[in-house]
Amino acid sequence: MSVESFATGIERLLNQVRHWEQARWWSRPPVLTDRMPPTRADLVFGLVQRLADHGADAEHRPRREVPRQNDLILPDQIRVMADDLLAAGAPDDLLARAAADVDGLRTRL
Repeated sequence: MSVESFATGIERLLNQVRHWEQARWWSRPPVLTDRMPPTRADLVFGLVQRLADHGADAEHRPRREVPRQNDLILPDQIRVMADDLLAAGAPDDLLARAAADVDGLRTRL
């Protein structure tokens, strides 16, 4: 997994969500089960936390909880966490896991 592939996945995700208004964030993606799915904001925030965890792992520091802010800043949080992960010089296997998280989320949204 290359830095370019991860960065491309992040850009695709941001292009998909950065223009959303609050109603879109609160909506729920379709599911094939009877359970109530999480909101799109919940799903994206989950990615923000996973990217923060990957960044902590790359820097060999303890993982910390990311504070939940207004849904409209979720694209900014994705950008910051992705940039932090890249700045940490994450190894290829960690970038591959992060890219899989990004691609999986894009599919669910």
